[in-house]
Amino acid sequence: MATAKTSNQNPTALAAEKKAEAAAKKAAKAAAAAKSGGAPVAVPKGYLPRLKIMYRETVAPALKEEFGYSSPMQVPRFVKVTVSMGVGEAKENKKILDAAVEDMGHITGQRAIKTKARKSIAVFKIREGQEIGAKVTLRGAMMWEFLDRLMNVALPRVKDFRGVNGNAFDGHGNYSLGLNEQIIFPEIDFDKIEKIMGLNIAICTTASTDKEAKSLLARMGMPFRK
Repeated sequence: MATAKTSNQNPTALAAEKKAEAAAKKAAKAAAAAKSGGAPVAVPKGYLPRLKIMYRETVAPALKEEFGYSSPMQVPRFVKVTVSMGVGEAKENKKILDAAVEDMGHITGQRAIKTKARKSIAVFKIREGQEIGAKVTLRGAMMWEFLDRLMNVALPRVKDFRGVNGNAFDGHGNYSLGLNEQIIFPEIDFDKIEKIMGLNIAICTTASTDKEAKSLLARMGMPFRK
């Protein structure tokens, strides 16, 4: 015959049970977050990305010498990277937008947000406030890790790749890059994607000129077309 639990239960067993329950809830929450767009990846305390170490030890000193900066603070550095997707078909099929958010979460390791139309465009049947895209803004360690995977893993996987455009700067030291397929990132499982979609990448730096920004990116490993 079953008996009800009493307050005399072993304290050690009770603590273990509560700990296991908390762990199960945490795992379920993480799984739900990953399913809805990629759970944020926790960066270990004190962790330094490989590319950041390379910048500090090799690239920054080289840039200081090349441009004759009088202070280390003048050396161009990365501020943030914005990854975005325009999903025009979302106005008819919300499932595709959800798939875009999930793919961006896997690619960047950070949960993407849905973006809305700023104004109505009758020709494209878009209403103001309608969700038509997704984006992620990366800073810190997540930014460095994404740049590393982009330059050294994803871009070389592009079919017939001959380098990226070396003139896609905005005049203020920021660089923009467009990709036709998200499947060049190894985090994406081709058999599970909803649709092949392109994405835009904007790399913002503190460089005051495009020449300085291009030198920074080239020294970091950006494969510019020759």
